[in-house]
Amino acid sequence: MAAATQCALSVLRIVSPRPLGLRSISVGPAVASGHNRWSKIKHDKLKVDAVRSKERSQWVRTIQDVVKRSGGDPNSNAELSTLLAQAKKAGLPKEIIERSIAKGKGVSMSGLPLETVTLEAMLPPSISAIIECQTDNKNRTLGDLRLLVKNAGGTVTPTSHLFEKRGRIMFDTEGENEVEEEKFMESVLEAGGLDMDVEEDQRSMTVYTEPSQTAAIAQNLAGLLGVKLRNYEIIWVARPESRIEVHNLSDGNHPRLEDIIAQIEEDSSVQAVYHNAA
Repeated sequence: MAAATQCALSVLRIVSPRPLGLRSISVGPAVASGHNRWSKIKHDKLKVDAVRSKERSQWVRTIQDVVKRSGGDPNSNAELSTLLAQAKKAGLPKEIIERSIAKGKGVSMSGLPLETVTLEAMLPPSISAIIECQTDNKNRTLGDLRLLVKNAGGTVTPTSHLFEKRGRIMFDTEGENEVEEEKFMESVLEAGGLDMDVEEDQRSMTVYTEPSQTAAIAQNLAGLLGVKLRNYEIIWVARPESRIEVHNLSDGNHPRLEDIIAQIEEDSSVQAVYHNAA
């Protein structure tokens, strides 16, 4: 028995050294490294997609606003013609441009009338949201969005009590439309505006109003100050007491809020996503 054991040990000593030209491979670190690399690539892609989605949403909204205000025929609407040329140069797909023009007219691509529907939901991490859509198929749109919210780790539940409606008016204030911020602010207060925002480069200014006074204040300020009225609309604004500080939080189980919103905005029926994240 002892002789057999000694023989086996001798064999092990002979075969144990690695053959020349071969390297040892550690499986654990390679898997971890690959996983980290995949996570980084996925994270970067989601970030790029979110930026593209935001830019595309801005183009869509602007085209719709111009069509609503001045008509959907670029041959008779110089502003729309210029805007479409810029959108094409920026790479906005033809299908999205055509859909935006149709929605500005209040119809779908098939010519069916559109109706406005909303979906209220809680999104990770504990963020209240209102998703506003225009669609020619209410049941299909709501079904798709409910599934999307569920897959993102959210729930469909009433949230509108955490918001209030406000009018939002946007003005272009660069070049020949330039106006002093102090003068603009005084005019807003006199006209009955509730609040205002100014871009850092002062290329545009935004005024918030009571919903019922939005159109009147928009026309009043445009005429009084000689600034270009970009658009005005009624939006949902989170009540101050309901706002939550979020710094791209992720609990490790859900994607970031901005990524979830980007996914929701991918749905062509979605007009806006309002939330209470500060």
